[in-house]
Amino acid sequence: MQAKAVAKSVRIAPRKARLVIDLIRGKNVGEAIATLRHTQRAASPIVEKVLNSAIANAEHNYEMDPDNLVVSEAYVNEGATLKRFRPRAMGRASQINKRTSHITLVVSEKKEG
Repeated sequence: MQAKAVAKSVRIAPRKARLVIDLIRGKNVGEAIATLRHTQRAASPIVEKVLNSAIANAEHNYEMDPDNLVVSEAYVNEGATLKRFRPRAMGRASQINKRTSHITLVVSEKKEG
């Protein structure tokens, strides 16, 4: 049994969010939350919020024990890119891509034995 939570169109670049997601993949949820609290990256609070949502989903919808959960899957997909222009020298303009992410976390119960 597994429960998941997805945050869509989060205004952070997928590349930056993946650095944080890689830290918690496969860990116990308590350990994962502790890791996120002590990681100084902009994506940390966002990923922590998604993780808490996945834990709440597991507890409420599937009646799993929150102390026995592990992060089984964690990945970041690219969302829509907001394209903006910034003025440059000599009357030119350059494009700035403001990237968004879809963050997915799946928690499941730890295998006994």
